[in-house]
Amino acid sequence: MSAPPDPSPTAQPPTAASPRASAEQLVREFNQTLIRVLQSRLGSYEDAREVAQEAYAKLLNLGDEAAISFHRAYLFRIAHNLATDLLRKRAHVEQPAPAGLDLWPDPGSDPARSAHALQAVERLPALLAELPANCAESFRLVRVRQLSFAEAAEVLGLSERMVRIHVARALAYCQERLDGITDAWEGEPR
Repeated sequence: MSAPPDPSPTAQPPTAASPRASAEQLVREFNQTLIRVLQSRLGSYEDAREVAQEAYAKLLNLGDEAAISFHRAYLFRIAHNLATDLLRKRAHVEQPAPAGLDLWPDPGSDPARSAHALQAVERLPALLAELPANCAESFRLVRVRQLSFAEAAEVLGLSERMVRIHVARALAYCQERLDGITDAWEGEPR
């Protein structure tokens, strides 16, 4: 008579677990933790369960179980990526228009404000005439004719950086000179 086999796990030869048994073990050991992590990230228990289920399915569909030595880490990485995808989808969902937009009046509908804006535009050529030629022409090409800085630089025979500096100086000068007009607007009701 032979002795009965030792039931301890160390005495038995290691056997390759089936993918199903391995998945069941992962679910038993890590499901609660995985769902808690996902719930804190997603803010929804239902979404966390769906993402966890999808992560398990992806892990099972990999095929070669020996290729992945760290199932827990890989499972959590899959779940993290799926949660990120879900958050991105949520961010791109069109949000409804906020209520109360009718409280903000259209600035173009105010005749007084339109008149002030027209006055500022009418003063612009006189202001540009006060600037050096390259500065004024850089402004006209970039802001009025809407050329790129590179195109304006080519037309003027200047570097792109110099055109940017000229436009910035022209904007600052015009803003400074037009502040008197815009200060008058501040006191008026909108």
